[in-house]
Amino acid sequence: MQRNVNFGLWYDFRNPQKDIGFEQLYRESLDQIVWAESLGFNSVWLTEHHFVDDGYTPSPLVIAAAIGERTKTMRIGTNLVLLPLADPVRLAEDAATLSLLTGGRFDLGVGLGYRQLEFDYFGRKLSHRPSLMEEGIEIVRQAWSGESVTVRGKRYQVDDLKIRPQPESLPKILMGGMAPPAIERAASIGDGFLSTGGIGHDDYMAAVDRHGKTAAIFAGHWGIIAEDPDREAAEVGEYALYQSNQYIAWGAFGPPDEVPLFENAEAALTGGLYELHDGESAVAALCNLLEQYPAIKDIHFWAQLPGESIEHGSRRIEYMANKVLPVVRSRLGIN
Repeated sequence: MQRNVNFGLWYDFRNPQKDIGFEQLYRESLDQIVWAESLGFNSVWLTEHHFVDDGYTPSPLVIAAAIGERTKTMRIGTNLVLLPLADPVRLAEDAATLSLLTGGRFDLGVGLGYRQLEFDYFGRKLSHRPSLMEEGIEIVRQAWSGESVTVRGKRYQVDDLKIRPQPESLPKILMGGMAPPAIERAASIGDGFLSTGGIGHDDYMAAVDRHGKTAAIFAGHWGIIAEDPDREAAEVGEYALYQSNQYIAWGAFGPPDEVPLFENAEAALTGGLYELHDGESAVAALCNLLEQYPAIKDIHFWAQLPGESIEHGSRRIEYMANKVLPVVRSRLGIN
């Protein structure tokens, strides 16, 4: 029986070393994405944060439009945009436009956010995140329906507002999260679950059963796959430490004063979300993951870690395309 699973790349466009300018970073990243499509990668995923010294992209939908123009078949998604910080009407307009520009290749992945700085600047309260999320999704869905938007909630008041243009192919609304309430929300009102490092798969499957919904998992995978994993760990360890500790300091994994930082690169690589694999072990791990969770529709990997050169990331991309993905597809009968 044939099965459809996309394999993709995940981008944050961070530039902590600043060895190259952002114009060059964006240009070379877009070139890399086009090249990865030619190698057989099916999807590309973009994420969002604001006010980060390394330039963590604040504008994923702008970049998504550029990717849509350069690619032909790749699905383009966000993993994820921070819906509680956005104007949901404007987000619905932008996402509809992206869907039209890409021939229906865009999916909107959203999350709650957690950085106090971002909420302070955009005038939102962290405590309001659940209602901002739920009402925001309701507004987006109504905006895409072709009918007038009417929402009278705690956070938004919209009265008989018509939104144009409509997407001709409705984007999926995917929802991320690691805490049980966020996973429950993804199961109840989302079109799929954006997971991070495998966290929450079992909770999501149980919640989907409770709600009588169809399960769909889009898995952000922290695998580092290379011919020589030990050498790769030595070369990218400092970038993994930087990435992990910044997310911890921001509160991604719980209150920063309760979640300790990793002391060194080895601790980040072995104690965090990362998985180090060579080709053979990657094939085994990915096949096991896909067999255990048939609801997985997409697995995507960081194209490069923050500070790692695009050339170095491309080496892993090519290795996966040649040594890993064809074997996984063949073994599992994936189109």
